[in-house]
Amino acid sequence: MKATQLLHNLGQSLWLDNITRDLLINGTLKRYINELSVTGLTSNPTIFNHAIKHSDAYDASIRADLAQGKSGEVIFFDLALEDLTQAADLFRPIYDRTNGIDGWVSLEVSPLLAYDTASTIAAVKNLHSQVERPNLLIKIPGTREGLPAIEEAIFSGIPINVTLLFSREQYVAAAEAYLRGIERRIEAGLNPDVISVASLFISRWDAAVAGKVPEALQNKLGIAIAHRTYKAVCEQLGSARWLRIYNAGARPQRLLWASTGTKDPKASDVLYVTALVAPFTINTMPEKTLSALVDHGDLSGGTMPVDGGDSEAVLQQFAGAGIDIDALAARLQEEGAKKFVDSWRDLMEVIASKCMMIQKEKAD
Repeated sequence: MKATQLLHNLGQSLWLDNITRDLLINGTLKRYINELSVTGLTSNPTIFNHAIKHSDAYDASIRADLAQGKSGEVIFFDLALEDLTQAADLFRPIYDRTNGIDGWVSLEVSPLLAYDTASTIAAVKNLHSQVERPNLLIKIPGTREGLPAIEEAIFSGIPINVTLLFSREQYVAAAEAYLRGIERRIEAGLNPDVISVASLFISRWDAAVAGKVPEALQNKLGIAIAHRTYKAVCEQLGSARWLRIYNAGARPQRLLWASTGTKDPKASDVLYVTALVAPFTINTMPEKTLSALVDHGDLSGGTMPVDGGDSEAVLQQFAGAGIDIDALAARLQEEGAKKFVDSWRDLMEVIASKCMMIQKEKAD
């Protein structure tokens, strides 16, 4: 049995952390679904920047948008929605079979809005109005300013992927924003069945402390944070407040492990897969990690403990080594938002460059 199928059997969904038009055109994504138990897909500005920059598969669509007088962000979201609509159609049988638990694709609002609540809400509603598929999640960062936007989007019935979460505390804040949105729907007499996932970033923790802690602690911080957060998830989902919304017809918000590609070349390339197996969670992984899992992934270690295991003891060791976990979590979220902004600006430059090239060809 493939490790990907075993992962599925253990109750964890495997999503692909990538999207390119070439993956759609050459049938690779369909093969991943049929052969490797891939049941969803995530995207972000960095992924689209790389995809559009390194492929001419988008040029025809850009040319068509230019002919309609479109530019910049409008062209990007047209390109992204074209890709993600096709991907959503491939995952639709899974979405239908699982009653909407699985089979999702994700699209992020402009990262320039990470600290602008009102503009984020407007952008989310605008994107949602353009989507004609039920299985597309819109990503909102779990920043302080993003939390009210998450609540409002959920209240409006829009499926949300909360992104850029790095700690237990950030997860809890995002989960409560989701919960408030659902409770408002129940109070208003609306259907509370609105899907959400909460994405906790893992590998960036270890990259941030590489070379700053004893060798025995290398590549252990991300996993310890994951275990601490998973304990909080289990406690939240079993609390009286959450049980009440289930009784009214709502669903639990699922935890998603993000940034699960190993960054340290000396560490296992499936480190953040084998250590983070947990039922009713999602692991979204890059293609390289997916291939490694298929080739040599060993899932014999079983699933994560619901009590957090030894995570608190490990985190105490990091504190003893001078690592301020709370401060680092805040810094990682801020840096993560900035990296997406940098990718977004580069992406806009790539689109502008392609537009100029197409216009020049037309003039010639």
